[in-house]
Amino acid sequence: MFTRSTVALTFAAVLLASTASAFQQRHHRRWTSPTELLAKRKQAKSSAGGFGKGGFGSTKARTANSTADPSKVRSVSGHTGSGTKVLADAANNFDRIRKLYGKDATTDVYVRSPLNDETLFWFVGKVIRMVSSSDGGDDHKLTGTCHPTEEEAILSQKRLILEYAKNQLRPQNMGGPYSKKLELWSAPGDSEMDVVQNKITLVPITGSSKDLRGGFHVKDVGFNPEIYVGEEKEKGGLRVVRDESGRPVKPVFEIN
Repeated sequence: MFTRSTVALTFAAVLLASTASAFQQRHHRRWTSPTELLAKRKQAKSSAGGFGKGGFGSTKARTANSTADPSKVRSVSGHTGSGTKVLADAANNFDRIRKLYGKDATTDVYVRSPLNDETLFWFVGKVIRMVSSSDGGDDHKLTGTCHPTEEEAILSQKRLILEYAKNQLRPQNMGGPYSKKLELWSAPGDSEMDVVQNKITLVPITGSSKDLRGGFHVKDVGFNPEIYVGEEKEKGGLRVVRDESGRPVKPVFEIN
């Protein structure tokens, strides 16, 4: 992502600091200003004709989720635009739970598209879950009978996350022929800067809705999608280079 030749070292350092600072400011504003986030969502929906434009919700998605339990997973049905309400419900749930627990209940989500580029991991959004007092939260009433794990927060929304990522966020890297082997990876909540600075190893998320516990309920989790604005729509947003185990391939660096 950044040039490291000897001749351009100084320029690269400035560029790196500037880019990292932009990521930091952008994501910091996002979580301290829910009103601004809502405005961004509305703007994105308006400019794209809704989250459902471009086939968000496919026949394959409908087939794969035709027997899915709606209390366990957030599914996307077969008609164009079917993901819009599901995504809105997930985002609203995220905002509600975020107000209760903050970043301690949040997990950042990345998607790897190995058929496109096996070294790139794209930031696609955040999930959140209800947590117990033993995890540092207050015991707010659950819809289900058990507090979700990080893995359950992602697996229960797996299809929604991947459909959104490949059809809306970055189809040129995740859609079409690349969509067959998409992978989900996680990082601690609100850790984008640490990930960019190569301080964090990403963790693979494997499994399916079959791994959800009997007492799990999808209303106890939420998903906030990454939304591209301006040049990001063409050039892409936050993505990092990692090895096949999710480990940074370059040394840690600091931003002055």
